[in-house]
Amino acid sequence: MTRPFSPIAIVGQACLLPGATSPDALWDAVEEGRDLLGEAPLDRWGLDPRRVTGTVEDATDRTWSRRGGYVEGFEELFEPEGFSIDADEVRAFDPLVKWLLHCGREALRDAGAPDCSRAGAIIGNLSFPSTAMARHAERTWLGDELADAADLPPSHPSHRFMSGLAAHLLARGLGLGGPAFCLDAACASSLVAIKLACDRLQDGEVDLMLAGAVSCADD
Repeated sequence: MTRPFSPIAIVGQACLLPGATSPDALWDAVEEGRDLLGEAPLDRWGLDPRRVTGTVEDATDRTWSRRGGYVEGFEELFEPEGFSIDADEVRAFDPLVKWLLHCGREALRDAGAPDCSRAGAIIGNLSFPSTAMARHAERTWLGDELADAADLPPSHPSHRFMSGLAAHLLARGLGLGGPAFCLDAACASSLVAIKLACDRLQDGEVDLMLAGAVSCADD
């Protein structure tokens, strides 16, 4: 028997994208037809990107392009205070988690700061190496002495579980009392997250869901 469908309202939204740190900024970019891709910042890859950009004649151990979607200026935008997690702990999180905390808080603000006791989160999170995971690998390969000389920060213990823990840290930081988990459905991850969030709302398990996806791979 088919269960009747109850309409679902989108009551809040937020985003963090290259060249657009809010839905209004994204809409402006779309209206203006702007290309939000750009060259890799000189400090992004740990060396000058020009040193590893190849050509058809010189392609061994080289990359074909330095263009990508790079979020700039987030640390100046992000406020680590105000979550249900100590601000010093938040500062040590991987950028992936900070992005989620920021967007989750902004979406809830846009929704009018609703009661979150029956709210949950479903997040698409592809299992790419994150910034903190890459730094952990570098420290492992170099050893502590060389890593300290290179000013590589120690890895936060939570970075070992980035595939799923991000949603739980989001729920903890925002005081969500409902289910919270990550999923990986490749390029469909955000759509699957929204679909499953709608299912939870239809089931009556929750009154509010945060749904979306994050891509913060270290490249």
